[in-house]
Amino acid sequence: MRKTYVRLLTEYGIVAVVVWFTLFFVVLVGAWAAIRYGWDPAPLAARLGLDPRGLVATAGAWALAYVVAKLTTPLRVVVTLALTPIAARAYERVTGRKAGGVMEADHGATTG
Repeated sequence: MRKTYVRLLTEYGIVAVVVWFTLFFVVLVGAWAAIRYGWDPAPLAARLGLDPRGLVATAGAWALAYVVAKLTTPLRVVVTLALTPIAARAYERVTGRKAGGVMEADHGATTG
């Protein structure tokens, strides 16, 4: 999976990063809104083997939303792999420039 993600970054560059962070913030804000406006995380905590009256009850909505976002990481990786080529094509159509990879700018560069 790591090789696939590195290949994705090499081929699509910043577009892959933007897709990844967009998905992360959509999940984070969506989870926060759900918690803030009525979703009870206690059943999920119980299912994960956590005490629903402990940390889950005292943690803030943003902290719980972050935990939810981290739990969705495997799903976000799959969605990022699927959406990045589509987003890259849209970027190319809109800007007229190729969505180049992160590594392309480093080829031939010298350090020192």
